[in-house]
Amino acid sequence: MESQRKFPPTFSFELFPPQTPEGIEKLRLTRGQLAQLRPKFFSVTFGAGGSTRERTLETVLEIQAEGNSVAPHLSCIGSTRQNIRAILEKYHQAGICQLVALRGDLPSGMAQAGEFRYASELVAFIRQEFGAAFHIDVAAYPEYHPQARSAQADFDNFRRKIEAGADSAITQYFYNADAYFHFVDLCETHGLNIPIVPGIMPINKFSQLVRFSDTCGAEIPRWIRKKLEGYGDDTESIHAFGLDVVTGLCERLLAAGAPGLHFYTLNSANLPSVIWRRLDLTKKIC
Repeated sequence: MESQRKFPPTFSFELFPPQTPEGIEKLRLTRGQLAQLRPKFFSVTFGAGGSTRERTLETVLEIQAEGNSVAPHLSCIGSTRQNIRAILEKYHQAGICQLVALRGDLPSGMAQAGEFRYASELVAFIRQEFGAAFHIDVAAYPEYHPQARSAQADFDNFRRKIEAGADSAITQYFYNADAYFHFVDLCETHGLNIPIVPGIMPINKFSQLVRFSDTCGAEIPRWIRKKLEGYGDDTESIHAFGLDVVTGLCERLLAAGAPGLHFYTLNSANLPSVIWRRLDLTKKIC
């Protein structure tokens, strides 16, 4: 973990573009609450094959207009170089200087991956077309990507993203800190000394967490799963237990030298704000 201690801590929130007028208003309220905590930036997700392209762009520009730093996600699978170049040009012209470059998922019903197969190819394309105009974040998977052929293949994919020009990484969420520590140690062994910021998922609904985790390959430790199962529909107990678990995880990560935290908010300010205040992160930013 020594490589991570030299980087200034970065604390940030992830949002997704809303689909309805009600969702837009809710997100504005959420964003206003989260902005008071003074995060380094907000990231905004990008649907499979660019399915939320326009809504992502609108949300990104609105966040920027509010005076907040923003890092739009950009997924490349199912896209063409022409489409990706056009999006990048819009962001560059708008003064956006940070991106989260991802492979993404193939849209339902689409058989071909498009002109990009891997996130490393997207990173290389961004560098080729725009040089150092963007700070590029990429994804990391301490518990391995669910589609990876092997642990080594997954790490090799990550290394290619860094070698292609990525500046830093944000991990998939996890609840096992040792998986993150092991991943960082592996990166250090191979000379990949970039900031690797842990992704943090507050625990809101057990069924929702199981569904997300089954999809993305994040492990829910058995002791956490059993406790959550035992609470049934008792939302108050789920939240109380989840806040203790996630706050404790964050404390352990930061004490070990993690260079910040990236919160997956699901467009809700409540739980991330409580964890943020418990950790007194605003003081750490100053």
